[in-house]
Amino acid sequence: MIPIDILGTYFLACLVLAIVPGPDNIFVLTQSALQGKKAGLLVVLGLCTGLLFHTSAVALGVAVIFKTSELAFTLLKAAGAAYLLYLAWGAFRSGAASIDGNGISALGSGQLYRRGIFMNITNPKVSIFFLAFLPQFADPARGSLAIQMLVLGFVFILSAILVFGAIALAAGSLGEWLSRSANAQRWINRLAGTVFVGLAIKLLLTER
Repeated sequence: MIPIDILGTYFLACLVLAIVPGPDNIFVLTQSALQGKKAGLLVVLGLCTGLLFHTSAVALGVAVIFKTSELAFTLLKAAGAAYLLYLAWGAFRSGAASIDGNGISALGSGQLYRRGIFMNITNPKVSIFFLAFLPQFADPARGSLAIQMLVLGFVFILSAILVFGAIALAAGSLGEWLSRSANAQRWINRLAGTVFVGLAIKLLLTER
């Protein structure tokens, strides 16, 4: 079993990494501002469900495929970039009705949850990051490496829920306040669309 002191150090490192601006927390921020804090929390749950995929991939060794196969890496990031561009197109086309007067998203809960999952699992850099980061806190002398990877992955997910959840609540409250202005909603949509395009380009330019 992983010692508590090592888990504590690892948890603090995870919190710092979750706070550093990246595709996931920026995605949470934009979606929360666009759709409201409840929608933002659903996106957070989706993103963290996607992290289960990456954790399992590392534990099973599948992540090595994305690190060694140029084709697999390229196909996955192309799918992620295409999805981000699709979201950008939707944001640019949206009017001023993303959030109603009660701060409730026009999108369904399942759609928001799936949006978070797809956003996360189509970023191959997450699996590669996990492959490089998690083993630093594992030790074969403590038992099964696969189980240790799963434990470390769940701790990372916990830190992500805390940080991303805070971002969703803060940005969602701001978005719900701005939703009272139709003009502000239009500008939020345009800003979000621009952010999505930027994230798509960044993902396409990402190298292993």
